[in-house]
Amino acid sequence: MAAISKGSVRRGTSKLAAGVALACLATMSAGAAAPAGEAFPTDLVTIRTTPAAIEQPYRAIGARHLYDTFGQRIFKGRLPPLLYAIAIVDTDIDEEGRVVNATVTREPAAAKEVMPWILGLIRQASPFPKPGMAGGAHYHEIWLVDRSYMFQLDTLTEGQE
Repeated sequence: MAAISKGSVRRGTSKLAAGVALACLATMSAGAAAPAGEAFPTDLVTIRTTPAAIEQPYRAIGARHLYDTFGQRIFKGRLPPLLYAIAIVDTDIDEEGRVVNATVTREPAAAKEVMPWILGLIRQASPFPKPGMAGGAHYHEIWLVDRSYMFQLDTLTEGQE
């Protein structure tokens, strides 16, 4: 199959396609009725959701749930300049909100003992809010931990001094 370069597509073709799509959408959104006995096809427009489009909103939901569950462990205000541990954890949530898997994707450089503690907090917080989608949700979070094991999550952090 030959590669399509910018110059190989005839001018105006993409503009024509865009115009037709806009006209169809305008007609459907204007509440136009289909001719008697016919219905508008419903399979013309497919909305696809990507994992990134799902992950970002659920990341905030998951972070808020962890903050609500462990409010006494949340570091209030701006974090100190030198943190005890920074870790990245990927979490899989099933359709019911249960933690299926929590995996460390970046360990702290020195404070390795923080990882079991973080994974334990995630498991204790189960069940999370239901993701509302088939197959559950997958998201990653950056954990920012100080020496007293108070933490903030990157999604909801108040910043650092």
